[in-house]
Amino acid sequence: MRVQHWGIVASLAASCCLAAPGAQASVLERIAAGGKLVLAYRESSVPFSYVDAQTGKPVGYALDLCLRLADVVRKKTGRKDMEVEYLPVTPANRIAMIEEGKADLECGSTTNNAERRQKVAFTIPHFITGARLLVKAASTVDRVEDLQGKKLVSTKGTTPLKAAEQANRERLLGITLLEAPDHAKAVEMVEKGEADAFVMDDVLLYGLAAGRPDPKALKVVGRFMTTEPLAIMLPKNDPEFKKLVDEEMRRLITSRDIYPVYDKWFLKPIPPGNTVLNLPVSYLLRDFWKYPTDQVPF
Repeated sequence: MRVQHWGIVASLAASCCLAAPGAQASVLERIAAGGKLVLAYRESSVPFSYVDAQTGKPVGYALDLCLRLADVVRKKTGRKDMEVEYLPVTPANRIAMIEEGKADLECGSTTNNAERRQKVAFTIPHFITGARLLVKAASTVDRVEDLQGKKLVSTKGTTPLKAAEQANRERLLGITLLEAPDHAKAVEMVEKGEADAFVMDDVLLYGLAAGRPDPKALKVVGRFMTTEPLAIMLPKNDPEFKKLVDEEMRRLITSRDIYPVYDKWFLKPIPPGNTVLNLPVSYLLRDFWKYPTDQVPF
């Protein structure tokens, strides 16, 4: 096995050295040559990717999956000592960080859609959700139409924001749309009355509400405005790296090894407050995982 690993390292390093002038080395070539694997994380995308307030370290469901992917990169390259570096990203810059090669995997809650696939690649979805509304518990708002003439906030650079803009335009709702720099700020705006609702993936809304000082002061309402297959992002033109990532994601799903990871973050107490989201695998995700693929019809 050691000879095989060294053969992989040598071939990857050789292909790196033979790359055309100005060509960017693939992720596996860079790792084989002694580089780090860079994981991009989000600061408030509970429970997918967020900073644990008690430890100050990034944690989450998507990050745990990325660490599994890091293990197969180590095995593929023979670099048992490969370092993992963490890079904080926002909804606004996450795609650019992958596109520009500053991060190798984006371990968050990013929707795989056709527009984004023009710039980056995605592996097999690890979650399927949809955009709904977060409002105060006493609010009479139950659907987006109830926001006519009111203020609706969403996070900059997200698909729910675009869906809200489209609904507002097409239905002539007269909603004032506000942009927040991150999810945490958007929740604060609802709590303070600066916005009447926050539109975002419902699983994130449940997670964000559960982490507030008074979770019962908020509620999630409304029909799904979008269908969001969430997946880990990776570089677009790196087929060898993508093949490795896809194979491991498919193995995790078909072997059911992904289920204990899912249960850890959605059915058990999570940091920092040991809250429980109580979100079992949805029928949409369970059906999708029967035939796991990176191809999504969106």
